[in-house]
Amino acid sequence: MSTCQSVETPVPVLLRPRGVLGQKAPLGPSTMFDVDVGSMILFSVFPALLLSTNLVAAFSNSRKDNLAVYWGQDSAGHQQRLGFYCEDDTIDVIPMAFLYTFFGKGGQPVIDFSNICSRGSNNFAGTDLADCSFMASDIQKCQAKGKLVTLSLGGATAKVGFNSDAQAAGFARVIWDMFLGGNGTVRPLGDAILDGIDLDIENGSSAHYDTFVDALRSLAKGSRRRFYVTAAPQCPFPDAKVGASLNSAFFDAVYVQFYNNYCETSAPSEFNFATWDHWAKTQSPNKDVKVYLGAPASTGSAGNGFVSSQTLVNVARDAQKKYSSFGGIMLWDADSAYTNNRYHVTVKNAIRSSPNPVPNPNPVPIFKPGTTIAPTRTQTPSPRSTAPAAVSAAPSTSSEPPRDPRATARVKRPAYEVEEMDEDSGTTDTLPSVRSRFFKF
Repeated sequence: MSTCQSVETPVPVLLRPRGVLGQKAPLGPSTMFDVDVGSMILFSVFPALLLSTNLVAAFSNSRKDNLAVYWGQDSAGHQQRLGFYCEDDTIDVIPMAFLYTFFGKGGQPVIDFSNICSRGSNNFAGTDLADCSFMASDIQKCQAKGKLVTLSLGGATAKVGFNSDAQAAGFARVIWDMFLGGNGTVRPLGDAILDGIDLDIENGSSAHYDTFVDALRSLAKGSRRRFYVTAAPQCPFPDAKVGASLNSAFFDAVYVQFYNNYCETSAPSEFNFATWDHWAKTQSPNKDVKVYLGAPASTGSAGNGFVSSQTLVNVARDAQKKYSSFGGIMLWDADSAYTNNRYHVTVKNAIRSSPNPVPNPNPVPIFKPGTTIAPTRTQTPSPRSTAPAAVSAAPSTSSEPPRDPRATARVKRPAYEVEEMDEDSGTTDTLPSVRSRFFKF
């Protein structure tokens, strides 16, 4: 049916009030309107356009039923491309893991998304920074569906840290230009603009992260889009790595890891969500900061602390009722959740505010024994000819806060070798030689 035919059958329409172009005119019973054929065509077909368009709800950080699911480390061995998980209406936030080295070869950061994109022949020249620009379409697909896509910095075996405020601020500029709203010539994720940064800092110095966050905030001022900054502290309070920064910088949310520690979800007498809620209300510079209940999505995705979906639901519902800072659930990770009978769907439907549950999205991929998922790339990029400018990466000498004496149940991380670069470069690159909770190479 031609859209122009609708003009022949008048329908109630919204019309433009008389007034100066660009100025609002008051509406009321006696309001007069200008009518032209173009307006009638536009507004008569508008209801049809609404019916044919999938309206996407934008992400809201103020909700208490959001679900953040990490992606990128192939925890269960069957990880799909990012776009696959964006078809899932239960997921609201996807932190991509990880940027695991701040100052690697050539003074540049290193990113790794396991079987999808990692360093190799597609590196930018003179660096170990992979060109993952083919992922741009997946990221934009997720964002078009109302999901946040952020980049997580750190990980259990990462090589991270700053030796000065100046270095932290300089690195913020690098991150801004490479992944966020900057206009850098080197964009590892192509023309995609991520929605923010997540700090999962478990190694290195704890100093200067507040400066890093403040610098990012400063760079984002004046932008038409909102950028989010989150952190993933471990549950012992205060966190040994980002605890001080959480008290001085503005974070939008914290994905607290209530696992691999004495205060995990599986230990009701030690579970300390109340402590984090108190921090959110009394110590955080952002009094609207949200605290997420972080949990592993399968027995194999954490050293300890996994609980059944029903147990997690019971704990989450209780926290949702008691604590105004509760923002939702964080899961490690998408691959584990999918292969564990879509664990995330059960917990999301249990905490969602709407009474109508989300149907199970995407059938669980069926894999034959021994099957691996190869990276799916539109092409194999050749080594880039232009290397990004380096950021000073002198070794850090800052002291670290004392470790929580009660944190005796931390999972033991696998040992890994550190390849030292030339002393003149002042950089160190970490390549874990075995799989940990976070990395699989």
